[in-house]
Amino acid sequence: PEPPEGGWGWVVMLAAMWCNGAVFGIQNSCGVLFVSMLRLFGSSEDKQLVFKTAWVSSLSMGMVFFCSPIVSVFTDLFGCRRVAVIGAAVGLAGLLSSSFVSTIEPLYFTYGILFACGCSFAYQPSLVILGHYFKKRLGLVNGIVTAGSSLFTVSLPFLLRVLLDSVDLFNTLRVLCILMFVLFLAGFTYKPLVPNTKDKEGGKKGKFKLPPGKKICNFSVFKVLSYRIWAFGIPTALFGYFVPYVHLMNHVKDRFGDSVPEEVLLLCLGITSGVGRLVFGRVADYIPGAKKIYLQVASFFFIGLMSMMIPLCHVFGALIAVCLFMGLFDGCFICIMAPIAFELVGAQDVSQAIGFLLGLMSVPMTVGPPVAGLLRDKLGTYDVAFYLAGVPPLIGGAILCVIPWIHERQKLKERAKPVDGETTEKMLGKESTLVSDTTEKPVKELESGI
Repeated sequence: PEPPEGGWGWVVMLAAMWCNGAVFGIQNSCGVLFVSMLRLFGSSEDKQLVFKTAWVSSLSMGMVFFCSPIVSVFTDLFGCRRVAVIGAAVGLAGLLSSSFVSTIEPLYFTYGILFACGCSFAYQPSLVILGHYFKKRLGLVNGIVTAGSSLFTVSLPFLLRVLLDSVDLFNTLRVLCILMFVLFLAGFTYKPLVPNTKDKEGGKKGKFKLPPGKKICNFSVFKVLSYRIWAFGIPTALFGYFVPYVHLMNHVKDRFGDSVPEEVLLLCLGITSGVGRLVFGRVADYIPGAKKIYLQVASFFFIGLMSMMIPLCHVFGALIAVCLFMGLFDGCFICIMAPIAFELVGAQDVSQAIGFLLGLMSVPMTVGPPVAGLLRDKLGTYDVAFYLAGVPPLIGGAILCVIPWIHERQKLKERAKPVDGETTEKMLGKESTLVSDTTEKPVKELESGI
């Protein structure tokens, strides 16, 4: 059916906005929780404390993206509402169980895997359901929904700081469970307007017949060369991407002590990230085809440069300036992922193309922060870690530069194929005419003789 462009869709939009904010607001505020975990579980004898603690936050963010290909399959099979509600319930259980641990190791499962998997299953349906209700206004609605992440990233660190100072880490996690419970209720608003695969296959009888494997996992997107380069170039750039979110708060503690409000840095990241999503999302509308990738190239260049400048900032004001620029280009990178995927693989395959990309992104986002923590434990400072974190975005951006040229060549080849096909059909047609003429002549002569 044609999207209604509103109505109940506005309620769905607000629910999706809450989902985006709750999931990535908590994930992006992990630096505040990270410092609290170091104090609670740390000891002076543990020489790998930062390395082990960093695995909690990095594993959590990595699992959100790692599950994306699986979530896209479940969403196609069972619909947005079921997947979102069950995902929020699992995330709530994981976050609540994290508030009852006594050592750091159980958090790898409760917070790093269980909570993160629930967030992933709750998050992706919130993006899919928007296409059921909006078409002409989908760009505007997506902008509002993704702004929820920036809104929570701006406000949540200050709330967490107040909670951590007044109550302990465990009670803070229990308060965050309220966000997940609201997310659980929000999932019930995802009333589907398009039947899912279960409904299509079962028909009126309601019997569920599992569709063919090709329909479940569409690996044909990897046949597109420009998509393959994009899908492996972006993960290359992201090995250092999540390092500042995890370690920046602790780096500020090491360098400036308690004399500065380090939460202001996350505030700057959140504000300019929201501005970047709105501004560059609009700019991308005026850039034709796959040339939108040049915006991502520029964003990776500046993200890498800003990461390298963090150790050079010996004044807190300079760090604020760095975070403002980093957040702006972080928003640019995120907001144009879907338009680029649409240009590279087309509308029919865009859902699973994004799912596969997010799955590949999970590996570097999981590995990067623990490596930075290991360097901090060995060297006693974050300087080398931040310098190295800026290198992968520069390499990944350089890889992406070739995609527009390759994509244009692919399009020229595809345009040439129909012409070749028509020529072949004409040649086959002429051959069939000649064959029919040669066979009809002897028959006519035979008939005339009789």
